[in-house]
Amino acid sequence: MPGRKTAARRADLKPEMPREGQTFAGESLWVRYANLVKLPHTLFALPFALVGTIYASRSSAVTARQVILIVVAFTAARFAAMGFNRIVDRALDALNPRTRNRELPKGRLTVAQATRAVLLAVVIFFLAAAMLNPLCFILSPLALVWILAYSYTKRFTSWSHLWLGASLAMAPVGGYLAIAGHWSTPAWTLHFLAAAVLAWVAGFDIFYALQDRDFDREHGLRSAVRLLGEARSIILAKSFHGISLGLLVTFGFGASLGWPFFAGLSISALILAWEHQLVSPADMSRLDVAFFTMNGVISLVVMAGMLADRLL
Repeated sequence: MPGRKTAARRADLKPEMPREGQTFAGESLWVRYANLVKLPHTLFALPFALVGTIYASRSSAVTARQVILIVVAFTAARFAAMGFNRIVDRALDALNPRTRNRELPKGRLTVAQATRAVLLAVVIFFLAAAMLNPLCFILSPLALVWILAYSYTKRFTSWSHLWLGASLAMAPVGGYLAIAGHWSTPAWTLHFLAAAVLAWVAGFDIFYALQDRDFDREHGLRSAVRLLGEARSIILAKSFHGISLGLLVTFGFGASLGWPFFAGLSISALILAWEHQLVSPADMSRLDVAFFTMNGVISLVVMAGMLADRLL
């Protein structure tokens, strides 16, 4: 009967999930591509690439062309990595209530469309690297393989957070090499800057993994949260952020930076302390978009302090 058929169709419909944070409203093709990779998240680590650029400017001249190419290269690499991740994880995303509304599970983009976009981003990344200097071009395939491989890490290690941290730690190194064409002097300062980004991102990603703790257990995916439990994972994430701040302080002294950099770092530390008050094993209700957005603010504040130090 018609009434029964209508009821059956309604029963088959899944409730529409709310749109994820850091995505755009609209259904244009450009919006769908931007949402595929959460384009606003580019601001999450791009400032650290520019921190490396500013650091290199202390010994090498910087042109507007170089800065534009650095931004293009970083954005293209991130687009390729995130797009590839969405392709690899599309079946899991379709099962996860938090991610089932993404472009590939919902059919807003096809796998072929996403693949073409990723390949285009790879080409743009290589071209931008080649236009910067020979060293950047030589290293670009190694960097790309590393960041693409991240998409598989939750299948075999509980420490994918460190892999992601190392991926984004390339940002300040790349920003420096793009300008200077060689490693820093003294060498350890750039190592410490990269390690600070690694620890900062790893801590953030552990917090992020708390959202999927039950899903990961059910589907055999690995993470520090699944290995250590929620309470110890939160302690570990906070420890990583403390280590990151310590490394940035050491970098600042080693690079002979002035009070503007340390002022920005102090503001970032206050933001981190406030963020950490939002989450505890007993209450993770505030582990939301606002929490993650503030991490982008932190990177901007650190970059602003570095830029102010350079200008003043």
